[in-house]
Amino acid sequence: MAIKPTIFKLKISLSDLNRNYYDTLNITLAQHPSETAERMMVRVLAYCINAQEYLVFAKGMNDIDEPDIWARTLDNQITLWIDVGEPAVERIKKASRVAQALKIYCFNSKSDVWWDQAKGKISQLKTSILRFQWAEIQALAMLVQRTMEISVTITGDSAYVATKLGECEINWEILQA
Repeated sequence: MAIKPTIFKLKISLSDLNRNYYDTLNITLAQHPSETAERMMVRVLAYCINAQEYLVFAKGMNDIDEPDIWARTLDNQITLWIDVGEPAVERIKKASRVAQALKIYCFNSKSDVWWDQAKGKISQLKTSILRFQWAEIQALAMLVQRTMEISVTITGDSAYVATKLGECEINWEILQA
């Protein structure tokens, strides 16, 4: 019997000072059985950083032809494709052909090696790549609960996250704009 995903319910008070975007997001999120808490929370951060109308969590790990997050128009055109992790160059090429905008959020301890090996090929593609600091993502993962109320304030290249269990600041570096 297959292991089922773990369901999380999030109520996020989002304040994006960079874009003057303020919203309360009620999200039900499925964590794939092979997904870590760190990866799941990077998906949540990526969602908050890009919050907009029609932005949804896609099938991601359950369907290799879909991103982790995307925004599509009513006529099904992909306006934004978001991948979390360190995708293969071929996947990035494919996504850059089908989406108007492509963003990648890398985060783990091996992201430096991935970037060093792939940047020559990726630099020619229309994609934005941001890297979170692994230690900060680990601190964020320590705050995870099945039902959470989260406050996320984005300013500059950082997000301040507060929950009932604590708070942390997540900084990111833009590897490619």
